[in-house]
Amino acid sequence: MRPLLAVSTAIDWLNEKVGNVCNVLVLAACLVSAVNAMIRYAFSYSSNSWLETQWYMFAVVVMFGSSYTFKRNEHVRVEILYLMLSERGQLWLDLIGTLVFLVPACLLLSYLSWAMFYNSFIIGEMSNNAGGLLRWPIKFVLPAGFFMVALQGVSEAIKRAAALRGEVTIDAKYERPTQ
Repeated sequence: MRPLLAVSTAIDWLNEKVGNVCNVLVLAACLVSAVNAMIRYAFSYSSNSWLETQWYMFAVVVMFGSSYTFKRNEHVRVEILYLMLSERGQLWLDLIGTLVFLVPACLLLSYLSWAMFYNSFIIGEMSNNAGGLLRWPIKFVLPAGFFMVALQGVSEAIKRAAALRGEVTIDAKYERPTQ
């Protein structure tokens, strides 16, 4: 189980770094939005590329921030049944739900969205708006984001399996295994 926990730690580290980038992107999107609005009202000038840049940053925050949110156990969970279970029951429910539903669904969505990105990349798709940006980089965010959530799901499954075996305990706030 120790090698798997090392893999889980590596996945957690990666998603922590991705989350830090997303935190910066939230600030950057706010700044771009504010500057764009000021320039538009002060100088009657606006650019579609700035508007699309905001949209792209928001898409990155949503798609990549979801794996970071999952890592920190701040995701939405239907807790009606969950809270009635013992700690061991919660671990089992998390493990089964992650392996049966979350990881397969995210991998399927990543696979299905890959063709959309790839076709856009091959043709060098551009925005239809004047001064717009390339579309394929943002279309890559969709399969990559779903893959990152699936990867974090694998990490969470490893931690739950180790906790069920009594090898680690789970810090409820940040979902970190403690020795």
